[in-house]
This record gives sequence, C-alpha cells and structure tokens, in this order.
Amino acid sequence: MEISKLRNIGIAAHIDAGKTTTSERILYYTGSNYKVGEVHEGTATMDWMEQERERGITITSAATTCAWKGYTINLIDTPGHVDFTVEVERSMRVLDGAVAVFCAVGGVEPQSETVWRQADKYHVPRIAFVNKMDRVGADFEAVVSAMRERLGACAIPLQLPIGAEDDFSGVVDLIDQKALYFSGVLGQKPSEGVIPAELAVKAQKGRDEIIEALSDFSDDIMTLYLEGKPVSSELIRKTLREVTIKLKAVPVLCGSAFKNKCVEPLLDAVVEYLPSPIDLPPIEGRSPSDPEKIIERHSSPDEPFTALAFKIAVDPFLGKIFFLRVYSGKLEKGSTLFNTASGKRERIGRIMRMHSNKREDIDSMEAGMIVAVPSLRDTRTGDTLCDEANPIVLESLEFPEPVISLAVEPATQQDKVKLSKGLNALSDEDPTFKVHNDEESGQTVISGMGELHLEIIVDRLKREFGVDVRVGNPQVAYREAIRKPARAEGKYIRQSGGRGQYGHVVFEIEPIEGNKFEFEDRIVGGVIPKEFITSVEKGLEDAIQSGVLGGYPVIGVKVALVDGSYHEVDSSEMAFKIAASMGFKEAMKKADPVLMEPVMSVEVVTPEDYVGDVIGDLSSRRGRIDGMDVRANARIIKAFVPLVGMFGYATDLRSKTSGRANYSMQFDHYEQTPAEVSEKILQGKI
Repeated sequence: MEISKLRNIGIAAHIDAGKTTTSERILYYTGSNYKVGEVHEGTATMDWMEQERERGITITSAATTCAWKGYTINLIDTPGHVDFTVEVERSMRVLDGAVAVFCAVGGVEPQSETVWRQADKYHVPRIAFVNKMDRVGADFEAVVSAMRERLGACAIPLQLPIGAEDDFSGVVDLIDQKALYFSGVLGQKPSEGVIPAELAVKAQKGRDEIIEALSDFSDDIMTLYLEGKPVSSELIRKTLREVTIKLKAVPVLCGSAFKNKCVEPLLDAVVEYLPSPIDLPPIEGRSPSDPEKIIERHSSPDEPFTALAFKIAVDPFLGKIFFLRVYSGKLEKGSTLFNTASGKRERIGRIMRMHSNKREDIDSMEAGMIVAVPSLRDTRTGDTLCDEANPIVLESLEFPEPVISLAVEPATQQDKVKLSKGLNALSDEDPTFKVHNDEESGQTVISGMGELHLEIIVDRLKREFGVDVRVGNPQVAYREAIRKPARAEGKYIRQSGGRGQYGHVVFEIEPIEGNKFEFEDRIVGGVIPKEFITSVEKGLEDAIQSGVLGGYPVIGVKVALVDGSYHEVDSSEMAFKIAASMGFKEAMKKADPVLMEPVMSVEVVTPEDYVGDVIGDLSSRRGRIDGMDVRANARIIKAFVPLVGMFGYATDLRSKTSGRANYSMQFDHYEQTPAEVSEKILQGKI
C-alpha cells in the first residue's frame, strides 16, 4: 500500500444533514456496494445496528474501506446526535481529514458547531459538502455565509449550483469553468456541458474570488493576480490543497446525495485536497519513563510500531473488538505489542479490516491504516500500543462527564449476572457511559449524556445481552460548589494499644472558574513530610466525590494545604488521607456551599405560528431565551434551560406544534440552583 494514496476521512455533521446517505453513495460509486442502502428504508450499510435502522439515526461510528481512482479511502461515518458526541470525538482524534456535511436548508446547526470545534481541537483539515440542494428552501450562498460567520471558516466555494430545489440539476465547476450534469437513475453518468448563460458572469466572478482568496496564501498567485495574468487550474488546485492541509481554508462543494447528484466530484475533492498520512506532521508522544521528553513518530513502515486504541466495540461472537489507528511501523499477525498504559504485553492473533459490521482478515497492519483486532486483555480506549523496545505514550482521549442517570434492576434474579456482564461490556465500549452502585439505596445506577443515550443502552441490554431490566425515573447529575473562601483543619488521632494513628492538616479553600479541582501544596519547613502530601491529595480527591449538601461531587474548588503536623511514630498515609477528608468537609461547611445543576443549550426550530407557545413553554421550564434567528421559513429559538426541565420535552413540543417543530440540545455549563428548587431537590421532592 502506497501511503501517499491513502485517505483517512470522517463524515461529520448535525443530525439529519445527510451524513449516512452521503456515505452510502460513496460506497456505491466506489464499487464497495453493488446497490444503494437507504436510511429511511433501514437498509444503510453504515447504520447496521437494529436501533439505528429503527430510528433512522446513526448511533455508533462505523468504519469501512473503499477505493477511488487508485486511492484507498478509510471512511468513518459518525453520529450527529449530541448524545453520541463521544463517537465523533474519538474519530476526530485519529482521522487525517473530514468531510463536514451541511444541510442546504438548515445551514450551520448546533451540532455542526460542535463537530467543527472537535475538528479544530485535533487539527483535522476538512472540506464542506452542502447537501440537500434539492430541498425546498435550499440556499447555498446562505450556508457559505453562515460558515464564515458562525464557524469563523475561510470557506472557498469551488462550485455553483445549477438551479435549486426541484430544479437542481448539477453544478458549475468554478476552477475549470464547466458545467457538470448528472443523469441516469443513480447519477452515475456525470456529463460535462456548457455553463448556462444566466450563470456565466457569476461563474467567472466565482473563479476570481477563489484566486483572490488564495492570493493571501500564495506569492505566485498574488503576483499573477496583481499583474492581471491568468492563473492555471493546476496552480489553484495545488495551492488549495496546501492551505486546506494547513487548516487555513475550507473548500466548499454542494449537491444532493439522496438524488445521487455531485457525489463523484466530492470523492475527487477528497483525494485532491485532503491529506494522506505523510502530508501531516509526525505524531508526538512522550516517553513513559520521562514525561517531559517528547518523541516523534513519522508515518512510515520503517519506524518503530505505534498505534492508538481509539474505540472498543462488543461483538456477539468475538467479544471485544479494538479499533486501532496505526501511526508508524508495520506488524504481522501473531506478533506481540506493549501497552504503555497498563504496562502489559498484548498478543495480536488476528488483524481485520472493517466494512461496517463485516470483517476482512488481513495478514499485517502498517503506518496509516485503521484496523480492528479482537481479544486484547488489558487495553482500554485511549491506550497506546507500541514496540516494547521503543515505548511511547500518545495523547489519550478526554471524554465529557455524564449529565443524566437512571436506576436499573434486573426483572428476575436470574438476570442479575447477565445485567452485570452487559453493563461492564457497554461501559468498556462507551467511555461516556458510567455504572455505579448507590450505597444508600443499593440500586445500580447508570449515567450517560442524555435520555436517548440511556434509552439505547437499555434497549441494547435487552437485545444483545438478553436482560430484561426495570428502569427508574431519570435523575440529574447535580454538583456542589462553594461561594466564598474558608479555612479549616482536619485532625485524625486514634490511640489504642500499640501504634496509633495521627494526621493533622490545615486547609484554605476558595472557589475557582470551571468544573475542575485544584490542589496546592504550601507547606514550608517540613511540618508535614513530603511522603504524606500525596496521601493528603488522594484524600481530597476522594472527598470531593461527595459534598456536604446532598453528597454530590464538588466542582470549581481550589484547596491549599497551608499547615499541619505529624507524629514520628503514629503518622501514616491512611491517617493523613482521613484527616484530609475530614478537613475538606469542615472547610466546605464554612464556605457557603451551594447546589449546581447542569444547564443545556437548547435550539428549537419552529414555524412562526408557534413561536409564542414555544417561548412560553421554555420559560415555564426555567428557560432563559438567548436569541432568535430566521432560517428559511422557520424561526430558531435559542435558550439555556436546566436539564431537569427538559425531561419529556420532545413529546410536549410535538403536541404544542402539531409535530412541526424539532429541537436539539447539548450540555453547556453548571449553574447555581435557585434556593427554593435546591431545597426541594435536597428533600427528595424533585
């Protein structure tokens, strides 16, 4: 395999922008599928789970491989629903490029912004595809304008649509100044033609605008532009590729995947403008023995082997399957790798190339590839697998904390073991899904990113693991915080026959911005020996898991260890750990603790007739209206609403708007709960 002809790309967008439909057309046109799968018919290759086919949405990112004009494309189709944003996060971490799909009617929607930020975070070059140009209200120019305004993107349109809505028939290629039309039942016969007369001036202006935009990045184009000389299509493409890979610009194309129009030019753009693994900087990691030491690995089969386990999937026949992105080196099946996170060796008995939920066995994996391997014993999501003689630790993945919980219990005693097995497997697979046992109630509590997330988990427990479960009401993941600084001490002194226990600490605590916890060691003169400071920090980390109001985790607090004392014989790590916990609880009581609730950013798209009803309903849920926009013939209402007020909102919104409105929401921040609401929560009335 020639690495320069490899493209690792993802398809990412807001829910219902047409990601999976676009992926299905790509598989058809590249010859990977002999027929087109449709989302609305439940036949999409990339949506292989029963839950995906029933709901018509993507839940888990699916990987496949296809070929186009001598290039190999590893394609990952990611979910658009915010509850499954972790799938986008870990895909972006390992991709070299992305196709951001936008709805020509909806434009830049909330989840479009989220996936764009995720791509920025991992420095992923991307091209944009404005889909659904055949829909009523389609407006290509409005979407490009929204990309520039809302995403801050240097969006460079490479095409102009010929017609729109029902009249959409093809595109003008602005670089080569020609029209492309798509005929045949599946649009597989693109034909070149003359640019329609009414678009001729606009098309020339569009090419000039491409040259003008690129002149900011290329001295060659700038010189030709200023001298009024023609700029060749080859130079435009070469410069466009360079600026796209450097994240300075985003080429924009348009089409209608569902109507089989303009997918082939999109594939051409993928190989033309998105990078191969060798076009990107070498991957950086750290030495396991010296975290300050930076190690580089180039995308070459000749370098030491390095791979990142970015996803785990549970297979009913093979058990756990681990998805690996190989950054350097080459490895044959039957070889052994070293996991720098667990410190254990892992034997690679089988290597597979995935085609959605189907598998193809291969003999080796090498730099640039995305593969799957089964049966790794001590590997978790985000672990680095490498050559033991050349160890490296790659940057792991960060995942958001869950915001909603449910109590679950097996319907029968026989289901108890199956429930435990199923929950363990699903929590290994999904890092945003957490399981714990509530000590007070004895219940098993599952936590996730939203109602749909947990609904899918419960459904999978029933179907995949054969567990019939009873489900409690959803619970909000509240937090506790402090409003003022305080000082307190914690003493743990126990004297019994023989050696006793002695730990003594003095803390100063203060509120800080964000959801984090900070610890500062201000001990001078050795009043507490260094070996006990670590125990104090561990004691604090345990203590912040349970606050003083309702036992909720504590956020936004800085703790400084300022004083204390120790006993030469009786002091121990355990004594200081307990003293730290006692001192923190004491300090929190003095620091004016408050309850914090998760607040969601909500966007409702509704016909104008129902705007008053929607705003009134959001206000009744303690919502705060943040603004209103017009999009096509609909109104967009933006609001911040406490999560506790959003349970069951989908049903209420449908009934209030005769099913004509829809909404999306995602976690935004934690906010202090009003006193009267806080009182009800702590009394168990909410």
